[in-house]
Amino acid sequence: MKRLDVDRQLGWLLFLIPLAAFLFNLGSIPLFDVDEGAFSEATREMFVRHDFLSTWLNGAPRFDKPILIYWCQAIFVWLFGPNEWAFRLPSALAASAWCWAVGIFAGEQGAKTGNAHHAAIFGTTVAATSLGVIFIGRAATADALLNMLIALSLFDSWRHLESGKRAPLLRSYLWIGLGVLTKGPVALMIPAATTLIYCLSFRRMRDWTRSVFDPTGWVILLAVTVPWYAAALSIHGQAFIDGFILKHNVERFSGSLEGHSGSIFYYLAIVPVLLLPWLTWLVASLLKIKSDMGDPLRRFLWIWAIFVIGFFSLSGTKLPHYALYGCTPLFVLIALNRELVRNARLAALPALIVLCVALTLPSILGDALRKGWIEDPFYVLQIGRIAEVKLFGYHGVTGLTLAAAAMAVFILHNDAWKRTSFVAGLTLLSVTAAVAPLMGELLQGPTKRAGIAARAYKEPMVLWNFHAPSFSVYRQGVTPTEQAQPGQIALTRADRLPADAKVDVLQREGGVMLVRVK
Repeated sequence: MKRLDVDRQLGWLLFLIPLAAFLFNLGSIPLFDVDEGAFSEATREMFVRHDFLSTWLNGAPRFDKPILIYWCQAIFVWLFGPNEWAFRLPSALAASAWCWAVGIFAGEQGAKTGNAHHAAIFGTTVAATSLGVIFIGRAATADALLNMLIALSLFDSWRHLESGKRAPLLRSYLWIGLGVLTKGPVALMIPAATTLIYCLSFRRMRDWTRSVFDPTGWVILLAVTVPWYAAALSIHGQAFIDGFILKHNVERFSGSLEGHSGSIFYYLAIVPVLLLPWLTWLVASLLKIKSDMGDPLRRFLWIWAIFVIGFFSLSGTKLPHYALYGCTPLFVLIALNRELVRNARLAALPALIVLCVALTLPSILGDALRKGWIEDPFYVLQIGRIAEVKLFGYHGVTGLTLAAAAMAVFILHNDAWKRTSFVAGLTLLSVTAAVAPLMGELLQGPTKRAGIAARAYKEPMVLWNFHAPSFSVYRQGVTPTEQAQPGQIALTRADRLPADAKVDVLQREGGVMLVRVK
């Protein structure tokens, strides 16, 4: 009976950790441009146009991503209205499910050594408190949903390869189909390549071929994906092929799209940042990689991680969140290796450093401005507003979490992974309650207030030399990006307002200006 009570408590903890991580303070931070603003405005325009098959952004077709995330956002916008909470809720729920999937899978594997519950709790905690997951799981974009679906598809792929059972295989086809409906071919490519390399390494090509060409599985995948893709092709024709297939898939890999480039070692530097504050366990796991290759499960997980990092390192377009597709297996490996690290102070050091950075972030930003490290004139103006922001509450939260974390590390005497989990939770609190609101205010507060103020004006409005789709969300109106004309109201950047422009300034904060053109 006592063991049953403990199991129930652990189950509730497994359930609550991600919800607390992703729902707390979710709707109090302005939408960040460009991505959050673009996804949210495209969803809002579905209701304006009464068109739930195509996505449009400020009156122009948007082919960046397939439809599923917009449908998910639309459900919550219909229920709660067009606000930050509704736009971000699909990502928060998907990120929670992603972390639950990591915990359940880690628990299943830990059960083989009699450590199911600790592996499940630790896996869930590692996933939910890693910086990369914290940020992407609270963002109104498609990436949390895609990460959840990739994780589910590869976990079920492993269950099929390990047991030969068909149910996990058919589920993996469903997850892949939904992933293709979320972000395109990448959701098919990662599971296919990971399982192929794994099966090649064990000379199991017959098993791979049989699973990849399962007729029922393909019926499921095509039933999920074909209707919308066929509808999009029928509606937009060649423009859909050029915009989605060629530009946002082929060109992303072959070239640097929208200036997002980096060296071939870019993700080797990014992955440790995304996995903060779990660097000690990451290093400990990397030191075991050679011996891990003798274990089928661990080889599968390493192949998954290495393939994703290697593939996107070769891509011309590089964005930090691409590496998250390969972080899921690292979360599981860390969970299975929780006993490798026994020095609690060393284990918690990365978390304490993150908390120190959070506490001193206002000073760091101020020094960066004074020393000219921030070169973009717009961000100089935006971040320069930090002197106007009341920081008492900020320093209170970050200071108390740092003090509590230090006490936990140096006073408590339980296992290193338990102490570090507690400190990681404090890091999560500091980031979500203080750091994210501060950065949201500095970078996006002026745009949000300009959008709300713009509701009072009846003149035509445009975005003038400024791509800020969140303005349209807050204004609750389509705002095309074009050259401003006399009689129009425009949102513009102070550093991009032409020197000879004749305008009345209606509102200005930092680098954001709302003007009426004469």
